[in-house]
Amino acid sequence: MSLMTFLLQNVLNALQWGSFYAIIALGYAMVYSILMLFNFAHGDIFMAGSYIGFGIATGLLYLVTSGIIAMPHWLILVLTIILSMFVTSFLGILVERIGYRPLRNAPRASAAITGLMIGIILETANLALLGAKRRGFPALITQKVYTIGGAFVTNRKILVVVVSIGLMLLLDQFVRKTKWGMAMRAMSYDFVVVPLMGVSIDIIAPLTFAIGSALAAAGGVLYGISYPVLNPYMGIIIGWKAFVAAILGGRGSIMGAALAGFLLGFIEIFVATVFPSTLRDLIAFSIVLVILTFRPYGFFGKPYSAKLRL
Repeated sequence: MSLMTFLLQNVLNALQWGSFYAIIALGYAMVYSILMLFNFAHGDIFMAGSYIGFGIATGLLYLVTSGIIAMPHWLILVLTIILSMFVTSFLGILVERIGYRPLRNAPRASAAITGLMIGIILETANLALLGAKRRGFPALITQKVYTIGGAFVTNRKILVVVVSIGLMLLLDQFVRKTKWGMAMRAMSYDFVVVPLMGVSIDIIAPLTFAIGSALAAAGGVLYGISYPVLNPYMGIIIGWKAFVAAILGGRGSIMGAALAGFLLGFIEIFVATVFPSTLRDLIAFSIVLVILTFRPYGFFGKPYSAKLRL
């Protein structure tokens, strides 16, 4: 394998792996930009979205194979992603209403502990309902392998990258061009004064959680398609790494979170190709720490003058 082929193959792998971090990191960044708290349950919402997608896909495939309805597998895939995002968005609203709204004026440490507890509740509920057995995500599309410059790429890998980037672009347009998006940006600039101008935090906060959770669900379905083995604890490590990407991107920066997610994916993939896989996380996080040493506010973050309720 030539050097160019080696680099191209790892770039393609890194794009896929970074897509998961990027799309989950967006949820962290959005919530923090408005409420100035990190939703530490977000990784488990990603897990829940993946299982919701598993249930929807399994149900649709049963209806098709039973002859009750007729639809191609690509349509099942589209419906699985859309319905999973829709259902999981309500889970995000529920988390905000029950878990975070009562603690909106509490110290941030209390809200952080609440997020961890919500994550444990989601994991335990999954175990109680489905058991500890790992689940195999249904094969919604037949895998095909293409060759690009000597490197191999599958149609599933292309799907993950295209859908992830497409959702990021849609989110960017929503935040920039819509009334609710502009209200969210205003709230992130000053969440104390803006509500006094008629923008209700009780609407913007659940909307933010809903959008972030929907994106996490899309990431969960795409992850299930790529790595079709689900378990109740799958969101912990991926969630924490996406949290790191959100920090690296800068406070509340959607673009920063996405770029940092891809960067973390690139670092992990290329480190694993040179060093033993057991050192992947150590080296990757060391690189992140070095970056934050010189860019303490992240790539697009700026010093924030408001006093945080610590």
